[in-house]
Amino acid sequence: MTLSPLPELAEILTHARVVTLPMVTRFRGITVREAVLFEGPEGWTEFSPFVEYDDAEAANWLRAAIDFGWQPTPPTLRTSIPVNATIPGVDAAEVAEVLARFPGCRTAKVKVAASDQTLAEDVARVRATREALGPEGRIRIDANGGWNVDEAEHALHALAEFDIEYAEQPCATVAELAEIRRRTAYMGIPIAADESVRRADDPLAVAAAGAADLLVIKAQPLGGIRRALAIVERAGLPVVVSSALDTSIGLSMGAHLAASIPELEYDCGLGTASLLAADVTLEPLVAADGAIAVRRVQPDAALLGQYAAAPARRDWWIARVTRAYTQLERERAL
Repeated sequence: MTLSPLPELAEILTHARVVTLPMVTRFRGITVREAVLFEGPEGWTEFSPFVEYDDAEAANWLRAAIDFGWQPTPPTLRTSIPVNATIPGVDAAEVAEVLARFPGCRTAKVKVAASDQTLAEDVARVRATREALGPEGRIRIDANGGWNVDEAEHALHALAEFDIEYAEQPCATVAELAEIRRRTAYMGIPIAADESVRRADDPLAVAAAGAADLLVIKAQPLGGIRRALAIVERAGLPVVVSSALDTSIGLSMGAHLAASIPELEYDCGLGTASLLAADVTLEPLVAADGAIAVRRVQPDAALLGQYAAAPARRDWWIARVTRAYTQLERERAL
């Protein structure tokens, strides 16, 4: 892949805004989402790797931000993207309230396998989702690699009655995914890979090993739209485009990726702005009639000010951008 010139770091940081956004409910262990927003020649873009990721991993997210802000997007094939609702690890009684934040969505992704919850709680959450969606709704589960193979097999048996569309990252490793896919093939529940793609040294290894039926693709962790499209083309598997709990600006990047993929068989995980209690724009990319629009997002100056990160957090993020940029420079020099 031809490398585009890196903009100067000073140019990137000139319009950098660091925000801290409250969330509706605890998700992925956090109650606020932090992000850095930049304005490039092509529009606003986002850098928001989770805080526990190291500089080498964060560099891919900066590569994606630069790609979206400084390079024209590939041609789009659709103007809206159907999206799924996302159900965090809430009590079953709260499921209907969460689903109400995703109007028109026919598909729900339910988080399971949290270390502080039981399989019985997972089953209750999925059951409540099925009851709320009805028989025509689609339910996918996401374990974030939280089960070993035996636990995953037991859990899929327990959840099979709810007509599961697919199980996302039931186990952590490629070898485990291959094994659980082999063991449960008779159940007809496809296996999807997420972390085994976006956090792998070789994002194509899971496809090469026959360890998944479909891939979950995210623009930021994979280094941007063009790099993600190259993985989709080479993997030869169906894909679901998803997000990493982005602001609407980051979701815009994901929507442009989804709009560029020739065949999009599944509803995408790009409705997660509804998990935020605040956003950076007056026109957030939230689901309407089960879909989000493919468009650039312009932040609102007042919201950027209202949700500006505290000085210490801003400094932390600017230092992180600088380190990630240095990492990109090193990679390009090799």
